[in-house]
Amino acid sequence: MNIIAIVPAYNEGSNIANVVADISHTMPGIDIVVIDDGSQDYTSQMAQQAGAIVLRLPHNLGIGGAVQTGLRFAVESMADYIIRLDGDGQHPASQISLLLEPVLRGEADITIGSRFVSSSKLPPISIPRRIGIKVFCFLTSILSGRKVTDPTSGFMAMNSHVAVFLIRNMAQDYPEADARVLLSRGGFKIREIFTQMRERQGGLTSITPLRALYYIFKVSLSVFAARSRIINRSMYGSRSALNVDYPVIDDPLKGSEDASISTDNNTGF
Repeated sequence: MNIIAIVPAYNEGSNIANVVADISHTMPGIDIVVIDDGSQDYTSQMAQQAGAIVLRLPHNLGIGGAVQTGLRFAVESMADYIIRLDGDGQHPASQISLLLEPVLRGEADITIGSRFVSSSKLPPISIPRRIGIKVFCFLTSILSGRKVTDPTSGFMAMNSHVAVFLIRNMAQDYPEADARVLLSRGGFKIREIFTQMRERQGGLTSITPLRALYYIFKVSLSVFAARSRIINRSMYGSRSALNVDYPVIDDPLKGSEDASISTDNNTGF
């Protein structure tokens, strides 16, 4: 059984080493892949020194592009299961088993960590952010046909079929909410699980007030667009789907013009 953790990161030099160490301590022996999404700091160096495989993108693709790159690397590395955590330290590795076990048992194709499944354990969040999340919850729940409590969470575990599907269908910017709609329409078994999450462990968030407004607008449009897309799960749910061209990323793992891969150490809103 091959499990790979992917960690998209952009300018997370102050956090990424601790994130990698946290995963290594919790799940010793698994490959940890950090996707440096065109960072302008020392994210790649810190991740590599911590023992991660580093995929360094020459340009900032956005979170969706970075996640697609990590997922493709994992699938081409014959991963059976993939864990995704953010690079800012908000996702404790101690919670990974809560997400992974239902997928290993075949009870879910993908599990997603939620801060809001339990109303008695709501984390402290500013009123504007809470309003934005409620709007996304409403839209995503309506359009996916199932209750969604934390549509912007990037903390998840999945099987390889979901990974291939997301490689082909994930949006490039802020992809989590519309991915919920697409996965639901694709017929995958999705489960939200309450997980504890931390505040950002260091550095500054890239979500400014102006970007937050753009985020709300963009994601709202995106989830509606996702609802109208034609989904063919049989085409996108197997590794053989990787042999066709990608609509978002044109083979970022091959050729120095697309991305550089460093494996020297062998190893949201």
